[in-house]
Amino acid sequence: MKRVSRFIFASMSRKVRVRFAPSPTGGLHLGGVRTVLYNYLFAKKYKGDFIVRIEDTDQSRYVPGAEEYIFDTLKWCGMIPDESVQHGGDFGPYRQSERKERYKQFALQLVNDGYAYYAFDTPEELEKMRQDLKTEHNPTPQYDHHIRMKMRNSLTLSSDETHKLLSDGERFVIRIKVPENDQLSFTDMIRGEVKFDTSTVDDKVLLKADGMPTYHLAVVVDDHQMQISHSFRGEEWLPSAPVHILLWKYLFGLENMPQWAHLPLILGPNGKLSKRDGAKYGFPVFAMNWTDPKTGETTEGFKEKGFLPEAFLNYLALLGWNDGSEQEIFSMEDLIERFSMERVHSAGAKFDYEKAKWFNHEWIKKSSNSFLLPQVKTLLETNGITIVDDTLLEKIIGLIKDRCTLLPDFVPQSSFFFQTPATIDADAIRPKWNEDKKKFFVAYSEKILNSEWNAVTLENMFKELATEKNIKPGELQLPFRIMLVGGKFGPPVFQIAEVLGKDETVKRIDGALKIF
Repeated sequence: MKRVSRFIFASMSRKVRVRFAPSPTGGLHLGGVRTVLYNYLFAKKYKGDFIVRIEDTDQSRYVPGAEEYIFDTLKWCGMIPDESVQHGGDFGPYRQSERKERYKQFALQLVNDGYAYYAFDTPEELEKMRQDLKTEHNPTPQYDHHIRMKMRNSLTLSSDETHKLLSDGERFVIRIKVPENDQLSFTDMIRGEVKFDTSTVDDKVLLKADGMPTYHLAVVVDDHQMQISHSFRGEEWLPSAPVHILLWKYLFGLENMPQWAHLPLILGPNGKLSKRDGAKYGFPVFAMNWTDPKTGETTEGFKEKGFLPEAFLNYLALLGWNDGSEQEIFSMEDLIERFSMERVHSAGAKFDYEKAKWFNHEWIKKSSNSFLLPQVKTLLETNGITIVDDTLLEKIIGLIKDRCTLLPDFVPQSSFFFQTPATIDADAIRPKWNEDKKKFFVAYSEKILNSEWNAVTLENMFKELATEKNIKPGELQLPFRIMLVGGKFGPPVFQIAEVLGKDETVKRIDGALKIF
């Protein structure tokens, strides 16, 4: 009969301390940013601490620049850690490679207590084991309770043999000794009770041959020493939960264990959305541009694509969570107030790029002109348009922002205010162009030179003159727009003329008449 061990994690009685613990192995993709967001919202909702801990124990996968990129992304998103390698804190170091000796002492404690053992197997011996024991039903044998007694470790060697190997400097790893025929369970904040059979769990390596810990040991030790109250991570870590539960039990006692929540995946068109997907689906997977230091290849991010961080986070929050209402637009303050881990879904959420763009459009529309000003100004100047009057640009932003989905849309939607269009769409006018319409615009340009200059007056004069010339105003507005803008787009045409000013408006009418 199997033993059953059930663990219900820490309550909200202690201070909320959550952590995001990325590995510096590349750019921070959508799923990682959402994990940060849920941690951040939970911490702020309960007046707790949000910690960033760099998990760099696997030095073979370390990518230069990745750590800095992670913090740049958090800064762009406005999710500033309370504690980190950059922000300091009372529980450092916040980089695992700087905590190496701490892990070793706990690994040795587990060996001394009988919960772990030294394993001296060489890579060749491990490969031979896999080949010898491979069957049709078990193509990848695990180093578990079935196999451990057939291998070269401190369970099969005598005490003297073990001590000699250690004294001689023989390379070893330390593995956890997973108990046989046991069931473990814990209460997940999203999924409820989750059960595991230890018969399916292998003896994970806790301390590697280079003296560095694996994730399994490091995450438990660090969470304990940093007094983490809640641990939110992707559902891909669920299979590791029984090992972590056992480590908590053996090292620190179950009463100190954080509450866990395993977050659902973000899905792409073909399953889990991975950072390896790059831009193959036609949309970014990284928050910001990521340049692979090995290949020099840059993958475009949401920031450079033209997303506001407020819109980006708003959409990410709803990829797996809702507050039970029909509301879709949430500020960060709204999200902090409404967020609850219990309303996070257990099923994966599919990323919809068109929906993401809709959120960005809505956020551009609701943002103040002054808020958008510096970003739009930078974009225009990058495209060779010098801005000398911020007040004018702010007014223009107010006219065109409803027409912009991504920030780069402000360039074509506003450039004609600052530069006479290099080309105009005369072909859209010529089929219905005639001498009467030409005479109308000649008269209109003369009339407005001596008039009061505002959109209302310009529109009234336009309609009055059209009536006088016996031409429908609707037949004249498109030519007028193309004269000023160069194409069939832009805000109301008389508002355009008001911003352009009297001299520039007349100049563009005269120039277009020569082309027509």
